[in-house]
Amino acid sequence: MADYYEILGVPRSATEEQIKKAYRRLALTYHPDQNSGSKEAEEKFKEITAAYEVLRDAEKRSLYDRYGEAGLKGGAGGFHPFDFAEALDIFMREFGGFGGVGGFEEVLTRSGRRRGQGRRGQRGENLQVRISVTLAEVATGTKKRIRIPALDGCDACAGTGSKGGVAPVACPNCGGTGEVRRALRFMFGQFMSVTPCRTCGGEGWRIQERCPACHGEGRVSAERELKVEIPGGVTAENFLTLRGLGHAGVNGGPRGDVIVLLEVEEDERFVRDGTNLIYHLPITFSQAALGDTVEVPTVNGGGARLTIPRGVQHGDLLRIRGKGLPSLEGGARGDQLVRIVLWTPLKLSPEAEALYRRLQDVEEKPPERGDEGPARGFWAKVK
Repeated sequence: MADYYEILGVPRSATEEQIKKAYRRLALTYHPDQNSGSKEAEEKFKEITAAYEVLRDAEKRSLYDRYGEAGLKGGAGGFHPFDFAEALDIFMREFGGFGGVGGFEEVLTRSGRRRGQGRRGQRGENLQVRISVTLAEVATGTKKRIRIPALDGCDACAGTGSKGGVAPVACPNCGGTGEVRRALRFMFGQFMSVTPCRTCGGEGWRIQERCPACHGEGRVSAERELKVEIPGGVTAENFLTLRGLGHAGVNGGPRGDVIVLLEVEEDERFVRDGTNLIYHLPITFSQAALGDTVEVPTVNGGGARLTIPRGVQHGDLLRIRGKGLPSLEGGARGDQLVRIVLWTPLKLSPEAEALYRRLQDVEEKPPERGDEGPARGFWAKVK
């Protein structure tokens, strides 16, 4: 088996939060409901969940780092191969309640069907869409309208798949169980063989005449408009779950969900640091020496007055409180941090050059690198 760190795509020095983020991203990508029940996706989902379950636990991770999988077999609660149901339980344990912005509850898969039910009442597939938001929209929250192609219930048969909405009948071969049992006798005893019913394909029922509009599936292609409310403070790692707005279920089953993946556009004016925003402000030598009051842009489109103190140094951070981004979990809003960038002119007018030469004769010398006191703090800041 591949290295657990390679499976999750994280370095061996990864923090618990980095491991969790990597697992969430991969789990959403390879969840079988997002891949039309693909067996390959199911195996990948199990693999990344097994890796996450070890690396998230400090004791198991320590054993794995020292001894590999062999170390897990003898300690940390034992080690056993993952089955798909267990992988789903872990996924729901981690993300069932919140999952970023919206939960990922009620995840149903092929393995969740009861034998004999077949396609009757099968839940519709989830839809996945991407929405791009600006940093200004992150600061306030926003509402978006999107149009998506989706499968809707067939009106002609009321979603039953049967012409005229006539109810399907139980399969005469299996009696509606969807499986056929045969007793095979051997000299040492009897063996019971259970196989899917070939007459009904394991569904347990039969449509006598399929609906011509949907060909017996109970749903047809359509396009719908959705309204998406995006709260303030989201990041590109968050997603929204719109429950019951995905594809209609097969033969009258419940709808799937719409999973909205968020993409936050970069704003060239700001660098995002959690809920804080960093803005780089170029100033002149005279502004740095004498101080000044200037207006700087803010993310919401307005401006804010900023006082530059006398003697400010290149790289200093000035704070404008409450002008950052909201926190998704609630609490105080972030700040806008203004980083001072001392600007040196590339060309000087004759008058400016004369003034600078006069200044050169009277200005104080910069601190020495080896000086004690304030100089030490200055050079540390430059570094």
